[in-house]
Order: sequence, then C-alpha cells, then structure tokens
Amino acid sequence: MAPTDRLNQVNKHLNYPAGMLAGQVAIITGAGQGIGAEAARLFANEGAKVVIADIDANKANSVADAINAAGPGRALAVVGDVLDPKYMDELVKQAAEFGGGKIHIIVNNAGFTWDGVIHKMTDKQWDTMLAVHNTAPFRLVRAAAPYFRVKDQEPRVVINISSTSGIHGNAGQANYAVAKAGVVGLTKTIAKEWGPAFGVRSNTIAFGYVTTRLTAAKEAGAFITTPDGTQVALGIPGKQLDGKKGAEADSYPDIPLRRPASPEEAARSILGVASPYFSYVNGETIRVTGGRNM
Repeated sequence: MAPTDRLNQVNKHLNYPAGMLAGQVAIITGAGQGIGAEAARLFANEGAKVVIADIDANKANSVADAINAAGPGRALAVVGDVLDPKYMDELVKQAAEFGGGKIHIIVNNAGFTWDGVIHKMTDKQWDTMLAVHNTAPFRLVRAAAPYFRVKDQEPRVVINISSTSGIHGNAGQANYAVAKAGVVGLTKTIAKEWGPAFGVRSNTIAFGYVTTRLTAAKEAGAFITTPDGTQVALGIPGKQLDGKKGAEADSYPDIPLRRPASPEEAARSILGVASPYFSYVNGETIRVTGGRNM
C-alpha cells in the first residue's frame, strides 16, 4: 500500500459514527480484570469485537458477558495460560474465527510480579518473569503474523504493556525490570519489520502507579498460581505502603498529580494508542505516570 493510501484509510476511520474501532477485532491478554478488563470495555464501546484472553475462566467470562449484555456478539472469552505455547495458537485461531478471518489489534497486557532482591532471587522467579512478559507476547505476535502481514488497507496495531520499572529499574524487581525493558525492544523490532510493507504500528505503554492487585497491600491476599502449582503473592507489603502517615501519605508527593491512576484511566491510554488519532505514532514508549519519574 502506498503511503498516501494508508493516510486516506486513516482519515476514513476518523469519521467514526459507529466508534473509533468499528469493524476491528482486538485480542487483549489479561483482560479478566484490572486494566485489561477496562480496556476490553472501552474497545467494545468504540465498536471493536474484543477477545478476552485470561487464565481465570470465571473472570474472563464475566467480562465478556457484561460486554455482550450491552450488545450481543461483541466479546468472546478464550481461557488459557499465556505460558502454554499451544494456547497462543488456539487464541489466534478463535480470534480470527470470531473476527471473520481478521485480527487488527493485539494488546499484550497479561503479567504479574514475583519480587525478590537480587542476591536471594531464584532462577524460577527470574525465568517466569521473562516467560510471562517477553516470551508470551512474542509467541502471540508470531502466531498472529498471518493476520498482520497483510495489505488490505485496514489498520493493524500491536500494543505491548510495560512499566516504569523497565525504564528506571526498581529495587526488588530485577526480574520484572529486565522483562519490562525487553518489551521495548520487541515493540521497536515489530515496528521496523512490519511497518514498511504492511503499515503495522507497534507501541509500548509504560505504566506507573495504577491501583490494581499488583499495587494493593500484599496482606490483602491476592495471588497467582504458576503452572506447577506455586502460589505467588501479589502486591506491596503493608509496611511499605504505610511508610508515610496522614496528609503526606494521601498526597503521593512523588507524583505531580498527587494520586495513582485508576484502571480505567490506564485503559484509556491503551484505547488512545490503538485509535486513529495515534496513526503516526510508531515504535514509541508512552509513559502513563501522572508525571512521576520526569
């Protein structure tokens, strides 16, 4: 497709009475809760058919059912573990069938943390973080390649979710920081390989403090179970959260907006990057932090 043809196609999509993502099919991993679930709802509200990919069947189906209650046939739950290579192939297969033979958007959002200081971190902690945040997104993008390396004049977007831990590092998160830094390299490579001939856009969103189960108090008891049955506690130890008292604790002094983001606010940035308004943004890492770490 010639550059002018691509621009004309983008301009056509800017007239969106049926939604900015009308006619598009999106896969969102980790969409059973939190940021992923909010992104799925926003995408569906903008006309997309959304594939809810999550390991938790109850949560995935609940999100899909809620979306379909507002308009049947807009969401499909495909349950599975992103660490299972066979799941990625099945996910792409079902998404393509759901979308009438097309997939337009991938949001690699699934992930979790398994913290530990460097001198005490196990190989399993290290390997699991790279598998979840690097290998799984790579496998999904590779499996979906036949639906992205096409010249049908329709938009194609890959959005990889990272973290400011991958940009600045973070004590106790060497594994997570390395994995989230790796996401940036994957994003840029997709942009360079698939942008010239196919017009595929690929961008990273690096989140700061968002109120999810990963930033809740660890004492709340949230956990995730790895394929071998290991339960990994999620969240931040309460002593760290309670390090500041009173008004200072409520103001988040290291965030210029003085508050964390809600999951919906975070999801809006994903919608923005997927939308036609970001049609010339490619290979970038977009920080959504409320101004933290400027």
